[in-house]
Amino acid sequence: MSLSDKDKQHVQSIWSKASGRLEDIGNEALSRLLIVYPWTQRYFGAFGNLTNAAAILGNAKVAHHGKVVLGALDKAVQDPEHITANYASLSELHSTKLHVDPDNFRVLGDCITIVLAAQLGTGFTVELNAAFQKFLDVVIAALRKQYH
Repeated sequence: MSLSDKDKQHVQSIWSKASGRLEDIGNEALSRLLIVYPWTQRYFGAFGNLTNAAAILGNAKVAHHGKVVLGALDKAVQDPEHITANYASLSELHSTKLHVDPDNFRVLGDCITIVLAAQLGTGFTVELNAAFQKFLDVVIAALRKQYH
């Protein structure tokens, strides 16, 4: 799947509206993933206490990794033509070293979308949402590349 110029413009629009809040969005999205989908916690054993929502929401390692995730997503927003190439090492890391179930990429993408929608409110229109979903499809396909 490729992104149209209009899709890229929409993703840039979302990202510009969210700029300045990316760290918070990353923390909230990763926290949501770990709380709502507790089986994903197995990949974060080194993060310490993840036993309940309060512990997850107050966990500095979760917050830091949420920032890392959104930083990686920012690279895809900034260079949408080379997402697959730019994500090759991340795909390799997640498939061969971390052994992350690739279905979790979609779940995290959904969490990011929910947080963006909540943060942006009516500014996250149906048209922007559709473009962002296409963008996430490309990113997720790139992350899953080493799994094939």
